[in-house]
Amino acid sequence: MLSKVFSASVLGLEGYGVDIEVDVTGGIPAVAVVGLPDTVVKESKDRVKSAIKNSQFEYPPRRITVNLAPADIKKEGPSFDLPIALGIISATGQMDSERLREFVILGELALNGEVRRVKGILPIALYMRKTSFKKIILPRDNAAEGAVVEELEVYPVKTLSEAVAFLEGKIEISPYRIDKENLLKDLTNYDVDFSEVKGQEFVKRALEVSAAGYHNLLMIGPPGAGKTMLAKRLPTILPEMTLEECLETTRIYSVAGLIPHEQALITQRPFRVVHHTASDIALVGGGAVPKPGEISLAHNGVLFLDELPEFHRDALEVLRQPLEDGQITISRASRTLTFFSRFLLCATMNPCPCGYFGSSRECHCHPRKIQQYRAKISGPLLDRIDIHIEVPALRYRELLGKNGGEASSEIRKRVNRARKIQLRRFKNTGINFNSQMNSRLIKKFCQLDENSQELLKMAIDELGISARGYDKILKVARTIADLAGSENILSEHVSEAIQYRTLDRNLWI
Repeated sequence: MLSKVFSASVLGLEGYGVDIEVDVTGGIPAVAVVGLPDTVVKESKDRVKSAIKNSQFEYPPRRITVNLAPADIKKEGPSFDLPIALGIISATGQMDSERLREFVILGELALNGEVRRVKGILPIALYMRKTSFKKIILPRDNAAEGAVVEELEVYPVKTLSEAVAFLEGKIEISPYRIDKENLLKDLTNYDVDFSEVKGQEFVKRALEVSAAGYHNLLMIGPPGAGKTMLAKRLPTILPEMTLEECLETTRIYSVAGLIPHEQALITQRPFRVVHHTASDIALVGGGAVPKPGEISLAHNGVLFLDELPEFHRDALEVLRQPLEDGQITISRASRTLTFFSRFLLCATMNPCPCGYFGSSRECHCHPRKIQQYRAKISGPLLDRIDIHIEVPALRYRELLGKNGGEASSEIRKRVNRARKIQLRRFKNTGINFNSQMNSRLIKKFCQLDENSQELLKMAIDELGISARGYDKILKVARTIADLAGSENILSEHVSEAIQYRTLDRNLWI
């Protein structure tokens, strides 16, 4: 007897439908799963068999063929366990299958028949919104994630027996609902705050400019100066995430299986800390069936690279395209996938291999070693970092100070005002931040008066700034003007922007 169950899976960040056909016929008892299943899907036959028996249903001693269509896309993960089990029970006449075709069904099965959570529920729910299917049966632990899409009726189940009873109409399960307004209430509830940081006012100002215009940032300073401490507080001054940003970020975390238990949405800016031993694939994503990497997990948040020169050069160079485009495209023989990767890069480095060049402690590094250390970061990558500043070691009187600086909430208010100016400026242009301006928009919105032009000309002649570096200065100056509420870019705005190009000045070598 043949039965058909509808399920779904994820390819990249997009959901797609999977039709599961189960045929139970006479012959030597065996189970064949076809349709390009991976090892996890092939192993489902053993989980399904035990789950059916331990749920007090009969497992047929016959030949069972399970087809996963479309057959040309590789199927991954254990989410087909529940629909396959329901297909077998239906095909053997142990349940009424009349309602079975109304639902998309997902879930991993434990050997005792319990339904466990799976990855990728949100992309699948967003895909279903475009189809005729409006009902989904899924694990109870995934209910909040699926209910984010209001157009769907989400029916959570805990066991295989409960799913069968619900489909036969023997029990009622109310559609799961969530309150989106409550989800978005605690967007700025961070564990750290800028008020805890003593001193470093110039660096804090640079971080404020970085957050306001979404400018990539590099901090250079000796060990213990507070670079990491400052970086960890950067997300606290970024604007609150919009619902659209929450959905984009949650899609990525859903595919990666990183959504916290029973949490519906990622509502705080991600802060991804990457170790310097990370490979290029770990950063950008990949695999036989590509999965999102660290730059995608940092989407709409901050990607923190500590000790930048210690990273493998290949790993750093792959950042160049996503820094420019806000997305990463991964090509394989079978298909090409694109992942979101619009992140704010925050990196740190020491001024020399020992870390103490230019500080109160003696540096023993030879000038050639210092030059080689800096050369580990390529020019094209540095050109894509808008702001690079020195972070000096704190003085004793600054450490003794009882009061820190401004609270993150106060800085965020100024950042929000600058962001609103940018949103009005770039309305209907497809961009949101000053850092995303192209040459045409720079020419339109970064007009300079004579004093500013002369100041910038002197800086370029003396520092040898590249054409991209010139554009970066104009973009940063535009953000500084926005923070000041100035319609025009003034000479003091250009002067401050030039100060944020430490590596161009070469004064630390």
